[in-house]
Order: sequence, then C-alpha cells, then structure tokens
Amino acid sequence: MLHITDDMIDRHVTGAQAQHVMQEAFASFGRARAAMQERIRTEAGGVKLSTLGAVIPDQGVAGAKVYTTINGQFSFVILIFSTEDGRPLASFDAGAITRLRTAACTVLAARHLARPGARTLALFGAGTQGTAHARQLSQALGLEHIVLSDPYADAGTAERLAAACGVPVSFGEPADAVAQADLIVTASRATTPLFAGAQIRPGTFVAAIGSSLPHTRELDDVALSRAASVVVEWRPQSVREAGDIVLAAPGVLPPDKIVELSEVVLGTVQARRHADDIVIYKSVGVGLEDVALAGFAWKAIEAAGAAR
Repeated sequence: MLHITDDMIDRHVTGAQAQHVMQEAFASFGRARAAMQERIRTEAGGVKLSTLGAVIPDQGVAGAKVYTTINGQFSFVILIFSTEDGRPLASFDAGAITRLRTAACTVLAARHLARPGARTLALFGAGTQGTAHARQLSQALGLEHIVLSDPYADAGTAERLAAACGVPVSFGEPADAVAQADLIVTASRATTPLFAGAQIRPGTFVAAIGSSLPHTRELDDVALSRAASVVVEWRPQSVREAGDIVLAAPGVLPPDKIVELSEVVLGTVQARRHADDIVIYKSVGVGLEDVALAGFAWKAIEAAGAAR
C-alpha cells in the first residue's frame, strides 16, 4: 500500500484542483450518491483521538481520517480503499490535504455565495489555515486587498502574506477590518466572538472556519441573526459541533435558516436572494472532503509515477 506524504501532495495537487474535487464531491453527496460518517472524539489523559470518514463511489474511494490532538496540536492520517474491490489503496500524512480541502471548500462556498465583485478580504488569523485561505481566495476571486487582524502575527506577516498571494496586505483592528470587507474569513483559535456582528456590511460573505468545538465560537448572535442563511457542510455534524450554532440563543437560528453546501452546489436552495444579504458559511470539516481529495491525490500521484 502506497504512503503519500504532505510534500507529495504539495507537488501534485493544486488549490484549483482541490476546488474542483470539492464541487464534485458535494454534488455526489447532494444526489445521495455518497455518504459520510460523523466525527467521533475519544479522550483520555489529555490525548484526544478523532475519526471521520466517507464512502464516495462516484470517485471510486471510501476511507477515513484519524488524528490525535495533544496540547492543541494535530497529527493527521488518512486511509483510503477502493469501492470496486475493497482493497486498501494508500495512507496519507494528511496535513496538506486538510489545509487544501478546507480552503477549497471556502472558495466553493464563496463562488456561490459572495457577491460578484467582492475584492476585499478581512482575514482573522494568519496561521496555516488563514494563509491557505488567503492564497486560494486571492487566486480564485481576484482579490485586490487583504486586511489582516491577528494579535499574534509579527511585523513581517503582512509582507510575507502579500508575497504569497500577490495582493496588498495591511494590518487592521477587528472593527476596521470588518468595515472594509466584502468577504470575511475567521481562521482563529478564538473561544469568543472576534468582532461585533453589527459591524458587518450588508452583502458580506462570512466564512467561519476556525473552530469545530461546541464550546467555542467566532461569531456572535447578532451576526447570525443578520444572516439571510447559514450554510454548513452537513447539518447533522454541524449542529452538534459548531459552537457558533450550538451556543446561539433560542430563535437566532430557525431550522430553515441552516442550509447544506450540497444544496447550494446543486442549486436546490438559494442561500443568497438579494445583493445586500449577509451569508455565513460555517465549516467544521467533514470526512467527505478528506476522502475525496485523498482519492484524487492518489490517482494523480499514481499517474505521475511519483511514488515509484
């Protein structure tokens, strides 16, 4: 069985390819041609083990991601199997796949949900996921300006991010960043809201991707109540894991306000109806994303003969 490293993923899979794979995977899921397993977490002695998976016959793969969390640090492994004969195909380090697929799903959501002409991104968090989001969104949407809000970023972060994205990057306080933004990405470890929801401009697309824990949140109830729709990857897992949803006050998120990404991809639900609608995409990460991109990567690397 082939083992695929993060370096191999970085050499053979692009952000644009990951976006296409996510589009196809969520279309398959929306047509009931794929299935997912919810994340299961087990913890003892300060060590957390998490598993989640998917079966995607349209892409010829089934599999699972398994990872540990120790002192806030993640270590990922993905295993994939053939849906034709059941044989194991490959294992993956999976840090690169997690980084790529998360940003690719946000781009997928933004293409469907952001207003045409959205060019200014407010980015909360310049870590691994924040940087990946800035790069993919810059390339996919033609961003013209990124305003970075990150209290832990050093003075050179804006310059490095600008070089990676080919877009001017400036620092801004939370309120200033939100006031300028057409798009907002929260990629933080925050446990409480990062900014006041009242500050979000009409028409803004917000992607909250930093937390998948039910006791933490990045958005406040005002942001949720102002949103025309809150789009999630998969309702059963999201309403259990996403603190932004779990901690919302009664009445803030009526059930018909929560929409699945597959419904948006297939056009069966219109999450944005008006130019001034605020639309929120709340991501927790689901097994469909990991398994779909791992299957694509395995095929690409096998075809390139890179593993031999």
